[in-house]
Amino acid sequence: MPDAVVPKLFVHGNPETDAVWTPLVDALAAAGVTDVELLSPPGFGAPVPDGFACRRSDYCDWLIGELEARVDATGQPVDLVGHDWGAGHVYAVLATRPDLVRSWAADCAGLLHPDYEWHDAARAWQAPGGETIADVMRGLPAAAVLSWGVPPGYADALAAGIDTTMTTAMLALYRSAVQPELRQLGAAVTAAARPRGMVFEPDGDPYVPPGLSREVAASLDATGVPLPGCGHWWMWEAPARAATALISFWR
Repeated sequence: MPDAVVPKLFVHGNPETDAVWTPLVDALAAAGVTDVELLSPPGFGAPVPDGFACRRSDYCDWLIGELEARVDATGQPVDLVGHDWGAGHVYAVLATRPDLVRSWAADCAGLLHPDYEWHDAARAWQAPGGETIADVMRGLPAAAVLSWGVPPGYADALAAGIDTTMTTAMLALYRSAVQPELRQLGAAVTAAARPRGMVFEPDGDPYVPPGLSREVAASLDATGVPLPGCGHWWMWEAPARAATALISFWR
């Protein structure tokens, strides 16, 4: 069956909505790739279902359910793309249901490294009193989020998307992922029968050391895509480069 009918699903992270993908989706469309679907994790631009606890395992189950629905509809596994915690959810699926995935592409591979330690903001959210810090995030002007490394073109959309639903989900998610949770996930992904993968490697990501990501990409036999001069939101800084890499990889 032609590649064009393979579902291409994109999953974003925190504190984001699917607006994070806009420049990359536009670059893909300009190259003729329009069969892209953006999935918003519950709480991050999508409602939180009753009984959904927003733990890491809950998001893994959520994404598996989304993939199963597409596989049932098309009869074939998907091309999965993840960013930030969306990448974390992709890795969780690779560890548990790799049969649902034809290929995967993600950033933040260093999260899986045995030496990875959470960044300062994550540790603050995980600690008692993290609610106070989360409260400050709501209502921040776009100018304030630029200090996080957010590209100017994305700052308005990111700041506008941060609400009580998102920060509540954020705290639950990060608190469910205190180390050694991610180290254990890394071991599970390494041991799994993975489909072919690709890792985006921006060299200026302040949240995941690029050296750790490169080591994990090599250990997973994944194709590395260096993105010199880019930070955490590389899809805004180098959408054409990322689109070219994805199209080549999918083919």
